[in-house]
Amino acid sequence: RRRRRRRHFGRRRSCLHKVILFVLLLPLRRARALLVTTPKMVEVVEEDTFAARALSLRRRQRARPLLRSPTGVAGARILQRKPPPSPPPSGTTSTKKEEEEAKKKQSRGKTLIVTAGTDYYELLGVSRSADTKELKRAYRQLARKYHPDVNKEPGAEDKFKEISNAYEVLSDDQKKAIYDQYGEAGLKNGMGGGGYGGAGMGDFTNPFDLFESFFGGSAGMGGMGGMGGMGGRSSAQARNRPTQGDDERFDLEIDFLEAVFGCEKELDVMRLEDCDTCSGSGVKAGTRPSTCGTCGGQGQVIATVRTPLGNFQQVTTCQACGGNGQTSTPCPKCGGDGRVRKSKRISLRVPAGVDSGSRLRVRSEGNAGRKGGPPGDLYVFIAVREDPDLKRFESINISTTVTIPYTKAILGTTVKVRTVDGTVDLKIPTGVQPGATLLMAKRGVPKLGNPNVRGDQYVKVKVTIPNKISNEEKALVEELDKNQK
Repeated sequence: RRRRRRRHFGRRRSCLHKVILFVLLLPLRRARALLVTTPKMVEVVEEDTFAARALSLRRRQRARPLLRSPTGVAGARILQRKPPPSPPPSGTTSTKKEEEEAKKKQSRGKTLIVTAGTDYYELLGVSRSADTKELKRAYRQLARKYHPDVNKEPGAEDKFKEISNAYEVLSDDQKKAIYDQYGEAGLKNGMGGGGYGGAGMGDFTNPFDLFESFFGGSAGMGGMGGMGGMGGRSSAQARNRPTQGDDERFDLEIDFLEAVFGCEKELDVMRLEDCDTCSGSGVKAGTRPSTCGTCGGQGQVIATVRTPLGNFQQVTTCQACGGNGQTSTPCPKCGGDGRVRKSKRISLRVPAGVDSGSRLRVRSEGNAGRKGGPPGDLYVFIAVREDPDLKRFESINISTTVTIPYTKAILGTTVKVRTVDGTVDLKIPTGVQPGATLLMAKRGVPKLGNPNVRGDQYVKVKVTIPNKISNEEKALVEELDKNQK
């Protein structure tokens, strides 16, 4: 009787324990797994918390511990993909029934695979203990390397934006502290900033404005819209500020002697010049620009999307004003550009010694700048026509060929040779060999930039031997051959 009573009260005590556990762990069933950014790929599993906790009570040694997410919400279990989970300790035993029950409980959850975020320290190539000077030095080098105006490779612009974002976070003490503690997910969720958006992605500045603050001048693509999550506070100002005009190219073909001694050329260049009607403003005469009512003069429109991970902002160029922040009636002559294409005659002095591929720069003769900016430059690319007799080599030297009969090669002679200075007498020495090269000093091309220095002219001697000779010539050659013996 005592044994039956003990078994009865033991069963009642076990049921009471289960009821207490159910009541205590019931609120945890509503916990949801958050995306936790780690250097490796992770698998976030949302499970039935009560079932998992009950299973852990029965198999405490085998069950993995429940972790707590950065926001303090329990119930997310983090499982690393690689390496696979270690086998249970040797001292534990499990039945097939318990293993099947565990698999059923795990199948109730949802599985979501996420990719790790970017490591800002690794992106800038610095250590986590790097100071402000090291961050600035790393950002300068990488920004110059991946700026879209310098690097035309695909993906360079995205890399430039990532570098700018990384530097902006690590150079700010508050954002750096949040990133070091919670990672990139902390910045997206606004942790440490009083809820959503406290230090979110919407606080990133335009990477081109950041580039200008370091190097000055125009960042080449300043004020770009559509760079998701980046602010455009100065994009409208960048579009409305005066910018330098583009350079213009002109191809010029000249003769061989004109390239040697230089010449004067008149060029008819088509280029952009300031509009006479609107004086380069692009606004119709008698009207004034007004602030855009769509973007409020910012030049960009920000669309905010609220998600469980925080507020995400997408910045796009304002379609109403085209990103200028102002609306106006365009000039009918230039169409609002402030510039029109016209032809202008320019006198150009080609220096002595130019060659094919030489480039001459004419300052301030390129396209007019926008909003009153300075004009660009005119670049003239030289192409030299070839001469049938004179061949140029090594930039300042000239080569030519003369042909003489074999008798003149034996006896010696004087021949007329064409040079850049005109026809000159050249003495052929006695017994010159076929293929011999004779030098005519200071008969070459003046050196570009230093016309007092000139090259030389090399004359190659070509000896002709007749295929047929007369009987008299044959007798003379035979006589000469006997004398040679």
